[in-house]
Formats: sequence, C-alpha cells, structure tokens
Amino acid sequence: MENGESQFTVVIWDDDGGFWKPLAADLEKIGIQVLCTALPPDYVAVLRNLPSVALVAGELDCQDDAGRNVIAVLRQQFPDVNLLPVVESPSVEGAIGAIRLGVVDYLLKVNIDIDTLTAFIKRVVLVGRQAAGPGLRSGSHPRDFIYADPAMERLISRARKAAASDATILIQGESGTGKEVLARFIHRQSYRAEKPFVAINCAALPPNLLESELFGHEKGAFTGAVVRKIGKFELAHGGTILLDEISEMDLGLQSKLLRVIQEGEVDRVGGRHPVAIDIRVIATTNRVLKDEVEAGNFRRDLFYRLNVIPLTIKPLRERLPDIDLLVERFIDLYRRKNKRKIKGISAAARQALFRYSFPGNVRELENMIERAVVLAEGTLLEPEDLFLDEDELAAVAGDGDAAVGAVPTGLPVGASLPLPVGTSLESMERFMIFKTLQEVDNNRTHAAKILGISIRTLRNKLREYREKYGQVPEASESDTAGSPS
Repeated sequence: MENGESQFTVVIWDDDGGFWKPLAADLEKIGIQVLCTALPPDYVAVLRNLPSVALVAGELDCQDDAGRNVIAVLRQQFPDVNLLPVVESPSVEGAIGAIRLGVVDYLLKVNIDIDTLTAFIKRVVLVGRQAAGPGLRSGSHPRDFIYADPAMERLISRARKAAASDATILIQGESGTGKEVLARFIHRQSYRAEKPFVAINCAALPPNLLESELFGHEKGAFTGAVVRKIGKFELAHGGTILLDEISEMDLGLQSKLLRVIQEGEVDRVGGRHPVAIDIRVIATTNRVLKDEVEAGNFRRDLFYRLNVIPLTIKPLRERLPDIDLLVERFIDLYRRKNKRKIKGISAAARQALFRYSFPGNVRELENMIERAVVLAEGTLLEPEDLFLDEDELAAVAGDGDAAVGAVPTGLPVGASLPLPVGTSLESMERFMIFKTLQEVDNNRTHAAKILGISIRTLRNKLREYREKYGQVPEASESDTAGSPS
C-alpha cells in the first residue's frame, strides 16, 4: 500500500467472468481491498462482515425489479456506502430510478473504459467526491474537497502525490478557497496522518508573540514567562505544521523560520540547546508570494524553501462546475443541523449563484447556504433566500435566457457516445432524450415510444430543460401528436 492511502473495501458483484479483474487488480495495488464475486443470496450479511466498505459496484440494473430491490436494500442498510450500478441496456426510466434510489452514478457497460473507471472509483473512495446520494461517503471527511472542475481534479491528484513525501508545500489562493482544507487533506493522506496537525495564523499575532508561539520559550526568558512554553513546532513533532498566511510574517522572524526548516531543529526563546523536530511544513497565503519577494516583503531564500511543491487553488468563480456539488453538500449539512425540511434549490436561485462573483469564495457560499436554509420559507431555496446584492439579482432577472445559458449544462445537444465516466445522471438523461430526438428528426411522439415514456412525460422533461437551460429541440412539423412545450 502506498504511503498516505487509507484502507477501504470496494465490493464488485461480478457476473461476467474477467470483466472486472483489471479494475480489481489496479485498486488492490494502492491498498484498496476488493471483493469480486457473484451477488450472494446473503449479500447484506456479507457486507456487514467486511471492513470499511466504501463502494459497491456491479451489474445492478435499475430497470429490473430484482436489481432495484437490491439497491433499495443496500441504500437502507448501508446509507453511507456509494452504490455504482452498471447496465447493459440504458433507459431514461432506469436513469430516473437510479436517481431516486440515490446511487453515486449510473454507467453504461458498453462505454466503460477500465482505466477511466478505476480513476473514478479511486476519486470517489479516497477523495470523498460526492456526486450524488445521501450523506457523507465512507472514507471521506466532512471538509474534504468535492469537485467536478477538471483543474481541481488535477490539483487533488498532485496533492495526493505530494502527501506521500516530506516535501514542503506552498498553497496559494484567494481567501475562502479552502487552503486549510487542502492542507488538512494532505496531512490525512500522508503517513503522518496519525500524528498531530498543528495550525497557526501568522497574521493573528505580533512578531514577538508569534516567535514564542512558534518556537516556545523557557521559564524566565522574558517578563511574564513564568513557565516553560512548548512551541507549535515541537507540538507538531512527527506530524504536520500549517503556517497560515505566511506572507504576513515579519522579515526578522522569516530568517529564524528558514533555519528551523533547513536544520530540522528549533531554539526556544531563552533556551540553551536546540530541540530536534521531525515535521512536514505546509504554508498558505492569499497573496502571490513571488510578487511579495520582488517587492522586498518576503525573503527569497525562504520562498524557495517553501515553494518545493506549489499548489494553487482557483477561485470559485473559475470553478463553476463545482457549485452544484457544494450547494448539495451544504444544503444537506445545514438542513440536518437545523432540522429543516429543505429539499433543494430552485432553478432561479441556481442561476443567481452561477452569475454571482463570490468574492468570499467557498466560505461565502457555505455561509450563504446556511443562512438560506435557516431562513427559507418554503422547501426550495429561492433567490431572495440567498440575500444576494439587489443589483446582482436584477442583472440575473434581466438577462433572461442569456443568464440561463451561462449556467454549465453538462452534455451539449448533439454530443456523441461514449459518455465519460462521472457524467451526472441528469446530464445523461438529457443527453439520451436529445440524442433520440435528433435521430427521429425531432418527432416527439416517435421519440417517446423509443424511450419508453409517455408523450406527456417527454413534454414535461423538455419544459423543465427549457426553464433551466433556455433551449430545447423544436418539435417537427410532421409530429402531429406534438404540441409546443
């Protein structure tokens, strides 16, 4: 098992000989236990006897009564376990059924690429990404990153690789983007995970007090030092120290910090002998530290010592695909905490969020959703519940379809197979409907028959898509049963 990977179990119900074997072998290489077997009659008892089950995958068809029953039982008995059904023949009704049962995704077997699927399962199990379904996932942490943005996926991958080393890490990004969240994630993924994680805000204390907090002092070292104090570096021995807002540190103290990092030992204020320490250093800043170096506000040698592995978190306004996942998490978190019966967020409120600039980033979004959940009058969060700036809301309302078009919509009309692993259930359903309409020249009656749904259901779906995304395929002139929706 690689350093930093936690032990989890993935269960695969395999009715197809060697189809899943390459995936199981790849997962086992990184220390994830895999049980790959045909679905046993006593599957609930089997799962109860396995350690830390994080995901159950396999051919559990949501169109089939037996498959739906298995998924429903698993969801009831193991609410925190991810469920990943794979189907031979997809349908809109099957996708809808999967959504209602709360699965993490709904995949087409013919389109599965084992390497991509393996990466997807690793992400679900080890990073705690919550694409769908109730509650926090097994193996995840309440403050782990969840994301859909490809750049965030690359960042998390780089962070996990960095976690396996002792290299110093510099995390840069605007306030509220989650720098400390990322630092704690790196610590939990490292071999130091069972040791202390100690954080200190370098901007919160004046230089003399910060020095004592970082390095400690001996009794009598200065007026008021009536007892020996162990500093943060010593408290973090064996683990990780986070130097938050490192750019605010006094230049004189920066030189002492540089020596501690280089020598691996700390001198308490008033002490006679240095104390050896074994720690991983992570520093964060909301400024561009290289610019601070050029401006003479930060030591160049310390910058290079800290910048061994640089990680930069994008602001939320540049991570629009992440907003839906974050909103889902925060609604679930705060409706449980406040015992509110909030079911979700309205299309209008969602559009408002996508148009907002979020100067406070994820922290601002979380505060916004918490406030909305507490104060909302209905069961859906509406734009007025978000307390956005009135001018901002007016701009959203005035943009009409343009505002809707600015919201990421997943798969476009005319997209082609195969669907990528990780495609949302809503996007897959919409893709299947649009693709079918395209194949039958937008004859809605014919499309509804192929999809196995009523024409009324199809019209309702298209009306929903028009309200959310502003555009749907127009009905063909030959569709005598159709009517505008």
